[in-house]
Amino acid sequence: MKKTIHPTYNQDVQVICSCGNSFKTGSTKSSISVEVCYKCHPFFTGEHRLLDVQGRADSFKKKQEQAKKYKSILLEKKTRKDEKSERKTKSLRELLAE
Repeated sequence: MKKTIHPTYNQDVQVICSCGNSFKTGSTKSSISVEVCYKCHPFFTGEHRLLDVQGRADSFKKKQEQAKKYKSILLEKKTRKDEKSERKTKSLRELLAE
C-alpha cells in the first residue's frame, strides 16, 4: 500500500449532537456534528413521533383523477384525428360536379 494517499485517522474525535449529547469516537475528520444520536433517536428512546403523512391518500386520489382527465383528453384527440383521416378526399371530378 502507498503511505501518502491515505488520510490520517484520529482516535479521539468529538461527536456533538443537536440535543447536547457528546461522545468520542474515531474518524478521519477532526470533529463531527450530527442531528440525531442514540440518546434522542425515537428508535432507542421508545418515543413515538408523528410523521407528516397526512393527505397522502388525498394526493394519490387527486393524481388518479388528473390521469383519468388526461386519458379522456387523449382519447378525444385520437377520435378527432381518426375522423379527419376517415373523411374521404374528393376527386377533381367530384369537386367540379358540385
